[in-house]
Amino acid sequence: MTGNETCEDAGRDGGEEPATDGGERTTGSRASSEPRSDGGAAAGADDVALDPWGSSTVSDYRKLFAEFGIEEFDEVLAEVPEPHYLMRRGVIFGHRDYRPVAEALREGEDAAVLSGFMPTGDPHIGHKLVFDEIIWHQERGADAYALIADLEAHSARGLSWEEIDEHGRNYLLSLLALGFDPEEGTLYRQSTNREVQDLAFELGIEANVSELGSIYGFDGETDVSHMQSVVTQMADILYPQLERPKPTVIPVGPDQDPHVRLARDLASRMRTFGVTTAYASFEATEAELEHVGDAYESREAYAEDPDQPRCGEAAEWLREERDASDPDVESAITKLENAGMEPLRPRTRFLDRRATDEAFEALIDAIEGEKRVFEEHVDAFDLDRETADELAREVEVDRGGYGFLAPSSIYHRFMTGLTGGKMSSSIPASHISLLDDPEEGYEKVKSATTGGRETAEKQRELGGRADECPVYELYAYLLAGDDDEFAKRVYDECVGGDRLCGDCKEQAARLMKEFLADHQEKREEVADLLDAADIELESPRRG
Repeated sequence: MTGNETCEDAGRDGGEEPATDGGERTTGSRASSEPRSDGGAAAGADDVALDPWGSSTVSDYRKLFAEFGIEEFDEVLAEVPEPHYLMRRGVIFGHRDYRPVAEALREGEDAAVLSGFMPTGDPHIGHKLVFDEIIWHQERGADAYALIADLEAHSARGLSWEEIDEHGRNYLLSLLALGFDPEEGTLYRQSTNREVQDLAFELGIEANVSELGSIYGFDGETDVSHMQSVVTQMADILYPQLERPKPTVIPVGPDQDPHVRLARDLASRMRTFGVTTAYASFEATEAELEHVGDAYESREAYAEDPDQPRCGEAAEWLREERDASDPDVESAITKLENAGMEPLRPRTRFLDRRATDEAFEALIDAIEGEKRVFEEHVDAFDLDRETADELAREVEVDRGGYGFLAPSSIYHRFMTGLTGGKMSSSIPASHISLLDDPEEGYEKVKSATTGGRETAEKQRELGGRADECPVYELYAYLLAGDDDEFAKRVYDECVGGDRLCGDCKEQAARLMKEFLADHQEKREEVADLLDAADIELESPRRG
């Protein structure tokens, strides 16, 4: 969940020799007619591995849709009010369950945004993606949270508290300089937020070592403090909902998705009640319910009385129509047969997960219409799923429960390093720090690898490879700002052969120099604002 890793590692292997005429030698095919903002596919990760602390890149973002259930952001873009240019240009490429957040922003309802930063070095232009996403949501009415993940930095990276304090202050200064409002938002560090630590303790009851090992690869040599820092991050993600449940989005890179998935799972486990669909009194898995539901929808084909199909009849139909060697089909048939003459009838089920007797009785009293009460669940026949969800959460919160909504997330592409490989804080030439001297930033861009051809003649004939160019990424991700026409013009001139790399880099270098000078001036202006903010800038743990 921390911004440090989400933006630090990116790109594809580079290192091509520069040509002498403004073009540069690289690899790839002719760019497409429409601009892409990912800088091309990243190398080194054909097998997608999402490691929050590793340095792997993601070679094919489309694999994330199939393998991890991340949805394409384009599908929800039309529902977002005044989308940020990172959304419009596809830099933000995926999401998990972002629609509730988009709806809340449109309707002026409660919503929140949170992301964290592991202060292991200077903030750089990759981190600016996350800063911008937080600020954009805050400007549209969301409660905004930004945290310094100092416990994670200390346990997972071994940084001293003095180093963490220095880097943390630099992150926060850049965040405020870019527009974060500390009076309307919340800034904190993990180690001094008692509410987060208390929530982490409660969440830890619902997690176990084998689960963390499966998700993160922890083994017998993993420090307990490292594992503890994971549970703390889960508490960070759910922290905005401590006061009241609300749609919450976590902007991250795709390498942080394991944190998001675990947090969504823990949010569910912490609920007092679960709500699901059922067709009879027995419990069924999601896979079994799919087959039972199909049997109900097909009742006209087999039921003696289609208005009241029996479970036994549905079992016979499934045995004839489905492959009974499928374990889910077989178990669904068995449960239907055991139910015998019980009517097959859809209902909304409230599951007792961790309710007190008082809370369970309150739920029963709150359900209106026809209902059936069992020892560990209540079936309601006159409530739709959405209404039931709201009712369960209301009763839960009224009785002191959390009522967590599963946190949402949006995912941005990794930035390619200026040298053509991955952008890494450990390789100064590959990235531009927000603290770099403006002249140094200028020189780094001037020395950057491009997607140009071997000669100016070939560039004019074949066009440049903007889709594979770290310099074009700078335009799309940062230098063009909110001006989509400018970003597209740079792209079209490149792939059309009208823009040569020398002139393009000179323009980008000047824009970068101006950005750094302006940003650093604003950092000085907000220093007093940070000093007055409600956050501990110096750790009490310092020796």
